[in-house]
Amino acid sequence: MTACAHKSTIRSVTPRTFGCEECLEQGMEWFHLRLCRECGHVGCCDQSVGKHATAHFHQTGHPIIEGYDPPEGWGWCFIDETFVDLPDQTPQNGPIPRYY
Repeated sequence: MTACAHKSTIRSVTPRTFGCEECLEQGMEWFHLRLCRECGHVGCCDQSVGKHATAHFHQTGHPIIEGYDPPEGWGWCFIDETFVDLPDQTPQNGPIPRYY
């Protein structure tokens, strides 16, 4: 397994929305949510039609996401394509609508 060289980008963040930002704007459904650990963007996983978490990475270069809903406690680095040990797990701030 490759080690992640981007752990220094991990921040404690506040999720910006109660669901995938783009799916909420566009009226789309999602499967699981991923949280950007650099800026707090909430995007949907690659099993979702929108794949907005990956799109956010391509737009911003923010490399590390957290498995956010359901809370899964793992991190992923898009650049190194490896799981990352997170220093903490982001708490959910309120009810997240379920769309799957």
